[in-house]
Amino acid sequence: MLRRVASGLARGRGAGVGARAVAGSRRGASDVPRNQPPSSELVARPVGVCSMMRLPVQASPEGLDAAFVGVPLDIGTSNRPGARFGPRRIREESVLLKAVNPSTGALPFQSLRVADLGDVNVNLYNLQDSCRLIQEAYQKIIGVGCVPLTLGGDHTITYPILQAVAKKHGPVGLLHVDAHTDTADKALGEKLYHGSPFRRCVDEGLLDCKRVVQIGIRGSAMTLDPYRYNRSQGFRVVLAEDCWMKSLVPLMAEVRQQIGGKPLYISFDVDALDPAYAPGTGTPEIAGLTPSQALEIIRGCQGLNVVGCDLVEVSPQYDPSGNTALLAANLLFEMLCVLPKVTTA
Repeated sequence: MLRRVASGLARGRGAGVGARAVAGSRRGASDVPRNQPPSSELVARPVGVCSMMRLPVQASPEGLDAAFVGVPLDIGTSNRPGARFGPRRIREESVLLKAVNPSTGALPFQSLRVADLGDVNVNLYNLQDSCRLIQEAYQKIIGVGCVPLTLGGDHTITYPILQAVAKKHGPVGLLHVDAHTDTADKALGEKLYHGSPFRRCVDEGLLDCKRVVQIGIRGSAMTLDPYRYNRSQGFRVVLAEDCWMKSLVPLMAEVRQQIGGKPLYISFDVDALDPAYAPGTGTPEIAGLTPSQALEIIRGCQGLNVVGCDLVEVSPQYDPSGNTALLAANLLFEMLCVLPKVTTA
């Protein structure tokens, strides 16, 4: 029995770190076999280590073009906690994903060497220390030329990730899809929490503010002009009601023009989606984006210089069906598909 399972894993080239994957990371030739999600025709979906898309799990980013990384942190949340369990649940649902994207023609696993780097260790009793640990981990990932695709975690994590990204690329453009702007200055006297990451990024000069676009913003507020700070910094703020009942393909054509060819980071909070589709999150807001609009936004980034991505705020205990994590897994796959080196059929 064990021999048959091992044979199936070898043919699928996933669900564990095999000799072939290790050899591939040591050689630079273009014909090196790349990691592939194992086919469900060869390996039963419940079989194997719980990794993103059942890809090999590696301890080092060396030799990888891109990697999925979990950051199981939620001590920056202001309402319902639970996003620390998001990475694990997203990985569980990602078993349904396959290797190519017929809708866009993207062939990510034929173009890139990809693996799952597991989770960044965090300090669940100290948010500042967690941010330090995250920044240090991502500096190592980005420093070897590996593009991180992050499974969150609450939105606080994007701040230390962008610290690491900016060390490599300088101030970057930002496509931020969210119900909230996350540019508050402080809450309960604290300047660091999931409502403030992009304010802190502006303070430290991590963003190219003229190339920041926020989509899906909505909800009640404490003032009649809650977006004044963002617009004063040069951000483009696209409200959810400006997206209702329409395709976002024309919007993304404008975004591509604004972003240009310079480095771009994509940060996608799952609460950008309407809670009818994604209830498993900490701060849901009604009347959000649809899954098809989310696909239009991410696919609209094809051809841009994407240097990192994250999908945050999945709190699985508020969604027993797993739909929120399933959506998250699919959106992360779509992000992989728009990375610069990915070829299309």
